[in-house]
Amino acid sequence: MDIQSIVNDLKRERERLDRAIAALEGPGAAPRRRGRPAGSVSSHTTRPRRHMSAAARKRISEMMKLRWAERKRKSK
Repeated sequence: MDIQSIVNDLKRERERLDRAIAALEGPGAAPRRRGRPAGSVSSHTTRPRRHMSAAARKRISEMMKLRWAERKRKSK
């Protein structure tokens, strides 16, 4: 028996056990979910958001337009 078939058998067994546990917990009980619980704090949400000033947005916009125009000229 190769490893892949053993893994598949174990996954089927896990699904069977999950269904049995859900049946024992009752029809109103929600199945347990894997992974981080919803609403948990992650590292990227704890830092303050940085905002770009209007002047910076305008400067970046102008630079991108110049880059796009240069690229368009080169492709012709």
